[in-house]
Amino acid sequence: MGEFDLVIRAGLIVDGSGEAPFEADIGLRDGLVAEIGPDLGAGGEEIDATGLIVTPGFVDIHTHYDGQASWDSRLTPSSEHGVTTVVMGNCGVGFAPCRPDDRDRLISLMEGVEDIPNPVLAAGLSWNWESFEEYLRVLESRPHDIDFACQIPHGPLRVHVMGARGAARDPASDADIAAMAALAREAIEAGALGFSTSRTLNHRTSTGDPTPSYMAAERELVGIAKGLQAAGGGLLQVVSDFTDGPHERQLLRNMMAQSGRPMIVTLAQAHRAPHAWRQLLDWIEAENQAGLDLKGLVCGRPVGILLGLDATMNPFSLNPAYMALADLPLAERVAAMRQPETRARILSAADAAPDNAFNAVIANYAYMFVLGDPPDYEQGPERSLAAQAQRQGTTPQALAYDILLEQEGAALLYTPFLNYAEFSLDPSLEMMRHPHTVLGLGDGGAHVGMICDGSFPTSMLTHWTRDRTRGDQLSLAEAVRAQTWDTARAYGLHDRGLLRPGLKADLNLIDHARLRLHPPVMAHDLPAGGKRLMQKADGYVATLVSGVVIQRDGQPTGAMPGRLVRGTCGIEAGQVAGQPAGQAAGSATSVQPGDRTRGGPA
Repeated sequence: MGEFDLVIRAGLIVDGSGEAPFEADIGLRDGLVAEIGPDLGAGGEEIDATGLIVTPGFVDIHTHYDGQASWDSRLTPSSEHGVTTVVMGNCGVGFAPCRPDDRDRLISLMEGVEDIPNPVLAAGLSWNWESFEEYLRVLESRPHDIDFACQIPHGPLRVHVMGARGAARDPASDADIAAMAALAREAIEAGALGFSTSRTLNHRTSTGDPTPSYMAAERELVGIAKGLQAAGGGLLQVVSDFTDGPHERQLLRNMMAQSGRPMIVTLAQAHRAPHAWRQLLDWIEAENQAGLDLKGLVCGRPVGILLGLDATMNPFSLNPAYMALADLPLAERVAAMRQPETRARILSAADAAPDNAFNAVIANYAYMFVLGDPPDYEQGPERSLAAQAQRQGTTPQALAYDILLEQEGAALLYTPFLNYAEFSLDPSLEMMRHPHTVLGLGDGGAHVGMICDGSFPTSMLTHWTRDRTRGDQLSLAEAVRAQTWDTARAYGLHDRGLLRPGLKADLNLIDHARLRLHPPVMAHDLPAGGKRLMQKADGYVATLVSGVVIQRDGQPTGAMPGRLVRGTCGIEAGQVAGQPAGQAAGSATSVQPGDRTRGGPA
């Protein structure tokens, strides 16, 4: 037996603090980082990390594995992109608490908001829970490859208390609010890391109705927030349209001020108002100066839809001539669309599609691209389908039609609808570098037929620290800190996100020069044969959770060290929150980002 369980030798350590990388060995013992320094003693196992960067495991705080975690032990795609901890239950949607009579309502809600088909959820969910605590116990009983944490979502909470009235968005009574606050308190005390709510019309049920939480009254939101205050912990996660900016900002301010709880609100550049994000960033800055803890949740990639014949949508989805073929199996549809008369009929009917906001997105050829291999998420307007068609003397509709038939109908097109209004990611860079923002919006586990952004941790390292040519880059230290220490700290997870003695041994060994994203592809591996977009990467030499290797060279080892992370009702600086059951805190309470002291847990 060696002095350590595992020693990682001679890697370039990018430790999550934002400080300059340095070369050293890392010794792991009992699932924790035991010592960092040169020429450490022997390990029971050793990994030569010469030429590799060594980072903390990535902490993705905006995912939707609420269903998948109940039926799948591997939380992919996140765990294939260096993520070792995920936080789910975002955007006010989830599956607990839930009475038996409300199960279909919550499936409809998740199907509409997060594009997870009804048959997948109906086949995958065991529903052997009703309360939030029972749901946590069910998740905890299944082994997982990475750690995961939960929030209590507003939609299920409202429906559980109010039934059909809650789903119909009826005003909550004083008794309703008191019951929701009590359940929220119980959830935080059981280990939820926060409460999430959605106030955007972009989120709808599968029947097209707004979510149960849409435009909930201030008294309801403040009441629930006070339930978190009574528990002594938890974060407020909010997504909003900010259609009535001053009123909405005041409402959210009151939630924080009256509960004393921190808040994270989604922040992105909208095409319809490309400079409005600056106003929200100014508001976030002002609230922090006033003493409130408010962060903007931002993303380093455009948020965009992948369009294809095997995807949920394509540019012709609302075209009446295409709709006549839409239910055919893919191979039959491709064969029919290759017929000249079918092509002419669909292209001639392009203008007959309804003139609505959704069609304006999926048929916006000025913002539609071929991603390429490797995928390029920051292409100029000259590479759009509209520009290419003009150069080729054809129409963008005809060009899109022909591209979609490639790869036997598996080809995909990409159209960004957030963070790309000016064909540049410079606004994203400005948002990411702001002191009161935190990285997120990957949505791993959701939007399975339209969006594949669970891979954004890899983009952060390839595009922002190596490949970007259209503007400033991030340093490796910046990009790693943004998705390790900063994200962990935002949810009070002070036992991870830094490579320090006494902290959790969640690590990535990455060949930065070889790191590469593959194009998204459609996989058919969900319950009931459901499909989802997946995206592989090269260059992850190893990923470790609690000192156990879960991935080697992009392949799972079969190890399942992941655990449910339960909060400890204290999202405050310096406290240790979110220790998995049985995991010692080590010296996390005293560790600071600038401290590289050698030695083991206190």
